Amino acid sequence: MLKTVPKYCKGCGICVELCPKKVLKLDELGKIVVSTPDDCVACGQCQLRCPDYAIYLITDK
Repeated sequence: MLKTVPKYCKGCGICVELCPKKVLKLDELGKIVVSTPDDCVACGQCQLRCPDYAIYLITDK
């Protein structure tokens, strides 16, 4: 599951471009949102590449 911290997001769009399933998008304020959470494959590219730590992945144990 993806969690976002919009107050940390500067709207660079790196995570949006790198997401292989196009799960992420920028809202009207330019902040990151998870648009289709069920499509996420938990690859972690968004978390790895976010320069502001505005998105992170929570995996079930």
